[in-house]
Amino acid sequence: MPARIAVVYHSGYGHTAKQAQSVAEGARSVPDTHVDLLSLNELSEGLFKTLDAADAIIMGSPTYMGGSSAVFRRFVEATSAAWADKLRWRDKIAGGFTNSGCMSGDKLQTLMEMALFAAQHGMIWVGLATYGGWNTSAGSSEDLNRLGSWLGAMAQSNNDQGGDVVPPPADLRTAAALGQRIAEVTHTYLEGRASKKAGRSPQQS
Repeated sequence: MPARIAVVYHSGYGHTAKQAQSVAEGARSVPDTHVDLLSLNELSEGLFKTLDAADAIIMGSPTYMGGSSAVFRRFVEATSAAWADKLRWRDKIAGGFTNSGCMSGDKLQTLMEMALFAAQHGMIWVGLATYGGWNTSAGSSEDLNRLGSWLGAMAQSNNDQGGDVVPPPADLRTAAALGQRIAEVTHTYLEGRASKKAGRSPQQS
């Protein structure tokens, strides 16, 4: 069963855009998955039509001053029409990712904002299913999920380096892992819903 994934993001300096590309690549690695990669620099009618048609929405924003960017917040507030229309994004799968210059940078706050936003729309949040890395003497900065996040994918980019250099490979692999997981969960959810409508269990389909 085909699934449509929308990766919607804002990027101030190119770092979160690179992370978004990895999320999209991870989702595309799952067969029968169509992925739309959408910038939030312009809130067009076409953007919202694509989101309406998506089975899953994965959101991305840099973390600025302990929260999501103003551009991302503008998008959040612009979704009030979808919310007011009988929660028309209800039961879509959702997930999120963020980037900052510092190792922590209070990125968790941004992911929490996104998860709460998804909950207000009645969406179903999916995080990482990967052990945290770089937490033992044998670990390294090359570990998957090196920043130890489960609510969503985190990345760290040095402030004096551009998007052509950072985020580092480990963070991009983590972003891809999030995209792949959300695509897989979306397929499972769609198949289960289709089986329920047909009056049979997923095991029988």
